[in-house]
Amino acid sequence: MKMKHFKRELEAEKAKLEAQMGTIGRKSPSVPGDWEPVPSETGMESDLADQADVVMSRESNSAILADLEARYDTILAALSRIEKKKYGKCEVCGEEIEGARLDADPAATTCMKHL
Repeated sequence: MKMKHFKRELEAEKAKLEAQMGTIGRKSPSVPGDWEPVPSETGMESDLADQADVVMSRESNSAILADLEARYDTILAALSRIEKKKYGKCEVCGEEIEGARLDADPAATTCMKHL
């Protein structure tokens, strides 16, 4: 198995996700390992339509951040499996995950039979 290759792929995706999350969020100071949306710099709008835009933007950023963070967590878990020498094994049957599947998604946790 091309372990070094997959580790590089996972680390590159981790860095990319951190950069993306950093544009709309920040690491939570109160919950280690968690991210939270960046507070809006506005909020003093007098127009109700402007206030609604701020709320919609905040909600949209929260949803996007949640999706990015979910993928980020799968990447961290895959990197942890590499360190523990458990990477590339199906979590259901224990068989080796197909190389093509790992090429498509280096964070995959199951073989093709157990998608």
